[in-house]
Amino acid sequence: MELTKHFLEKVFSTKRMERYFALYPNDETKAICHYECNLMLAESLYVSLSVLEVTLRNALCRELETMTGREDWYVIFPTTPGLRSLNRYVTEAGQHITARHEQITPSKIVAELTLGFWVSLLNTEYERTLWHALRRAFPYMPRQERQRRNVSAPLNTFRRLRNRVYHNESICWNLSRVEEIHAEILHVIGWMNRDLPEWVMSQERFGEVCNEIRRRMGW
Repeated sequence: MELTKHFLEKVFSTKRMERYFALYPNDETKAICHYECNLMLAESLYVSLSVLEVTLRNALCRELETMTGREDWYVIFPTTPGLRSLNRYVTEAGQHITARHEQITPSKIVAELTLGFWVSLLNTEYERTLWHALRRAFPYMPRQERQRRNVSAPLNTFRRLRNRVYHNESICWNLSRVEEIHAEILHVIGWMNRDLPEWVMSQERFGEVCNEIRRRMGW
């Protein structure tokens, strides 16, 4: 199949593709190659982003269970001053489970909660209520650096990148910056489990893909 500007705009929308063709107004082939590189880069980030999300979820969930003494720790949200705003995430998760005609259980609620929820637990507004317990989710973070803002800031960067990747948005413009964020992802994963970063690198193709993108794009 021959890829053309008309075909890609028809399938993915003119709006999504316009940035690529605007950058190479006289080179349709280069614009298409750039879009293909964007897809390659997004795919190469799946391993690190998915491992980060699951590791973060499990680490924070474990500390919330310890803090509340119960598996369904989220039931304290509606009655705890300062945490009531979090209940909307739990309500939405329960609605999604019910819509699938499944029984609501703590494990299903936890699995249904979004990355946005887990990252939000480390926001400024919850520093007094949650940070004292949740800081234990990062046992390998240097003690002198173990402050809420030092965890929250990179996690929000990762969340934004994850959303762009999962929604097929453009990320392949400043490859060096993406490489920096990828290194930060591995670093933060190491705060939770020091053995995981090496394993993640053994399972992914991120470095190889970045090299291939530079070769194809002439960067």
